[in-house]
Amino acid sequence: MLGALLIWIIWPLVKEMRYAFSWEAVAVGVAVFVMWVGIDPFYPHLLAANSHWNAFAHFGDDAALAWCFVIARIVGSSLVVPALEEVFFRSFLYRWIVKPDFVSLPLNHFTWKPFLLTAALFGFAHNEWLGGVLCAFANQWLVLRKNRLGDAMTAHAITNCLLGFWVVGKDAWRFW
Repeated sequence: MLGALLIWIIWPLVKEMRYAFSWEAVAVGVAVFVMWVGIDPFYPHLLAANSHWNAFAHFGDDAALAWCFVIARIVGSSLVVPALEEVFFRSFLYRWIVKPDFVSLPLNHFTWKPFLLTAALFGFAHNEWLGGVLCAFANQWLVLRKNRLGDAMTAHAITNCLLGFWVVGKDAWRFW
């Protein structure tokens, strides 16, 4: 809820924070989801395997509260999280590492140091750190290619939405 409020407040001030749709954004969003789930069993995660939280186990199989949690989680991770994380990592931090006056630097400016550093920071902010690093590479590539943030926000939203449906449909709560 706080994230949505922050977006509401800063939306008029951060002109680059606008969702943009392209075939590349859709392709990256789907590909990152497939990669995220596909590589999961092949590397160590940051948290223990039993550290996940299952809403239905906690609230009961048919509990309305569990469904409210699941719906809020999918909506929040699909609409709120992409805007906040992409603005922070792909727009602000990436450019600020290059130049403190980051707004004077175009979004499509490529430099290795922020490309690798922001990907590592983004990755290690997730339990599935390797998926996070690879996702950050893909989303930054979108920003660099399109010279706008919106495609990365859309790709991130698609990935998170598909992951949310995967969690519920496959009972794969370890991803949350």
